[in-house]
Amino acid sequence: MSHSILLPRTMEIGRDACQKLPLILESLGIKKPLIITDDMMVKLGYVDDIQAVLREAQINADVFSDTVPEPTESSIGAGVSLVKAQNYDGLIALGGGSPIDSAKAISILGRFGGVMRDYKFPRQVNETGLPIVAIPTTAGTGSEVTRFTIITDDDNNEKLLCVGMGFMPIAAIIDYSLTLSVPPRTTADTGIDAMTHAIEAYISPKRNAYSDQQALAALRLIGPNIQTAYHNGKDETAREAMMLGSTLAGIAFCNSSVALVHGMSRPIGAFFHVPHGLSNAMLLPTITEFGISSAPVRYADCARALGIADHSETDDQANVSLVNYLKNLNKELLVPTLAEFGVQRADFDKLVNTMCEQAFASGSPNNNPRIPSLEEMTQLYTMLWDDSSTDHS
Repeated sequence: MSHSILLPRTMEIGRDACQKLPLILESLGIKKPLIITDDMMVKLGYVDDIQAVLREAQINADVFSDTVPEPTESSIGAGVSLVKAQNYDGLIALGGGSPIDSAKAISILGRFGGVMRDYKFPRQVNETGLPIVAIPTTAGTGSEVTRFTIITDDDNNEKLLCVGMGFMPIAAIIDYSLTLSVPPRTTADTGIDAMTHAIEAYISPKRNAYSDQQALAALRLIGPNIQTAYHNGKDETAREAMMLGSTLAGIAFCNSSVALVHGMSRPIGAFFHVPHGLSNAMLLPTITEFGISSAPVRYADCARALGIADHSETDDQANVSLVNYLKNLNKELLVPTLAEFGVQRADFDKLVNTMCEQAFASGSPNNNPRIPSLEEMTQLYTMLWDDSSTDHS
């Protein structure tokens, strides 16, 4: 059986890789790019830095900086209008997963019109939108190397998963120096997001020999470095490992899939505005414990790749270590419970059935080694609420 592997056409990886942006644009024939970013990137001076690099090469780039965390149809509307009104020939997506996801949606909607729901999975979006050069500034989403985007439908509070070659950036610039100023909370959330990508890609039935190698390589980089990057953001060795780990994890799940954690995570984000990586972190220990019995060898491989279990240990011992590690990691990285995040129990109880419906509708839970029943998923959501494993008070 063969597998289709999808990657950006070109990747520039390493410190100061951003200096190569003009050369990359030239190789792609992009002369009038639009930078898609957010307000924080403007404030931190990263947008100025990119524009300065471009100006040296006589390239002028306009900026759309109104993207928001957890992008919505309305938040990208002005960007779509801008692309329709001007003759841009490419997009530079600068920021975390949200600006990159926003750029993917703007690329397709700006060229082909319609609304985001028109492009919702299971439709495969293989149309060619405006070419995207993705420059991630967090070590987490892997969006720079994936054929996915997630945009919230404001009217229905639903995160729409959109999939297809049309969303794959044509180029990615992986420059870890952009992550040195990322605060600890974002470092933790994006780091656990990347770890989740690698684990889910490895335990998914859609996995293959190629995605397996990327997933294990990602875990070998993330395991020994996530705590260091969180506690000391200026540690360049840890930051570089996390950045490469995040990209490899993105390649892994793009060419395999995500599973139950992501399926259940999206509705938490849509209804309670919990950042995506953080809702993954809240779920990961519980969902891992739930799935282990159906893929013990696979989960044990993950534990060993993370460096928390020895090859001399049995799979069962490795899996006990894995669950304990994930619970302790959440404590160390101060991952809040839903209650600590500020969600009201009454609101949660009212919405839990809808959350289950949306999770199943995304298709991701069906990629889990153990697929929950509706009753089990409700229970898993409720455990998340009551779970004391992440309590660090």
